Amino acid sequence: MDTDYLVVGAGAMGMAFTDALIDHADVHVTLLDRRPAPGGHWQDAYPFVQLHQASRFYGVASTPLGSGSIQQEGPEAGLHERAHRAEILAYYDDALRRRFLGSGRVTFLAGHEHRIDSTGHIATSPTGEEVRVRVRRRVVDAAYLAPSIPATTPPPFAVTPGAHVVTINELARLDGDPTAYVFVGSGKTATDGIVWLLRNGVDPDGIVWIRPRDPWMLNRAVVQPDPAVAIGLAADTMAAAADAASLDDLFLRLETAGVMLRIDPQVAPSMAKAPTLATWELDLLRTVEHVVRMGRIRHVTAEAVVLDKGEVPLPPGAVVVHCAASGLQHPPMVPIWGPDVIRLQTIRAGFPCFCAALAGYVEATRDDDRERNRVCPANAYGNTLTEWARMQARGAVAARTYGAEPDIAAWANGCELNPARIDPSRRADPEVVAATTRLQAHAEAGLARLTQLADGREVVN
Repeated sequence: MDTDYLVVGAGAMGMAFTDALIDHADVHVTLLDRRPAPGGHWQDAYPFVQLHQASRFYGVASTPLGSGSIQQEGPEAGLHERAHRAEILAYYDDALRRRFLGSGRVTFLAGHEHRIDSTGHIATSPTGEEVRVRVRRRVVDAAYLAPSIPATTPPPFAVTPGAHVVTINELARLDGDPTAYVFVGSGKTATDGIVWLLRNGVDPDGIVWIRPRDPWMLNRAVVQPDPAVAIGLAADTMAAAADAASLDDLFLRLETAGVMLRIDPQVAPSMAKAPTLATWELDLLRTVEHVVRMGRIRHVTAEAVVLDKGEVPLPPGAVVVHCAASGLQHPPMVPIWGPDVIRLQTIRAGFPCFCAALAGYVEATRDDDRERNRVCPANAYGNTLTEWARMQARGAVAARTYGAEPDIAAWANGCELNPARIDPSRRADPEVVAATTRLQAHAEAGLARLTQLADGREVVN
């Protein structure tokens, strides 16, 4: 098989890159994935999962996910809609068939494993048949940041015979009523599972939460596809950074501004992957009082969870829910355009679909890899507070750099995946103008201080 581009991975980033590339270049793309359909980790996600962000920020640039509507009822009334798993999978299936295959310029190799030998690239089908792929232009690693999730990742602790340990995917299919639910994990997956149980009538006293580290989370109300809100978030971040004496002080200032949330106000979080959380979810999570902070789990038996600093007895009929996969990945940050392969990574802070679409546009419209890497420098997700500050600083610099290119700026402002997009009809909106003015007032000092904090300089000179 001959192709211009071999894109390995049909998850969110691979789909967004391919969509933007074929929209701006007359090329043929072979899209390969080990799963039978597009959607990446959504194929393996738990049945009650929803996007943590607004649907408008997710998917491919050519085709909006959802209707763009604002929720009219429920605990998130006033916030933009968030798609469920089934809707996301249907969306990607439609994009593949109608947009990609319908163009005649994309071939999809479903259920194929990719490997390289001395002869080049080989795609192996589920039946063992091999397809040799000759790539005329580039290979794209769209799985470089592929997340690790419980459904496909063994527990990071030993499980002895007789212990009842399940993944969050099995939570909705459990037989009978467990006497207790013991959640293992500090991040997005655990919060989703606990909220789902509480909303389905489980008593908070029946939940034990093993949380080795506490997380900072973004308030979903400030991550919305509204330019006044989005620019206001950037302004709040830069204002907080400009006056922060330390990383902890930065996050406390962001908490005061309504940007960051933490589950326990008496505990200083050390984790800053910062998924979004609604305040109604926070209220539910705070009803779980049996929180265990005794380090990481060593092993689970039928009678107890054994940790670094003690153990948690398990009553008969208890179930341990494995939510301890690492989620977002943190591989080495390398130039996106390398001599051997394009490795898709974030560019601005977060929003992987926009970043992948941006890379696809730049690949299609630039000829020199040095220039491509200049306008789209690689970024990395945050994990610790330091890494979060570094992500924000690098993302702000990157946004200035690609935003200084007239064609990229015009494309980005027309791309609904872009959280910084301002529709022309809103440019004179007083709320947008006020937020922009506030951002301009704090941008330089905030960026300088974020850079200092990311470099470990805690005390203001």
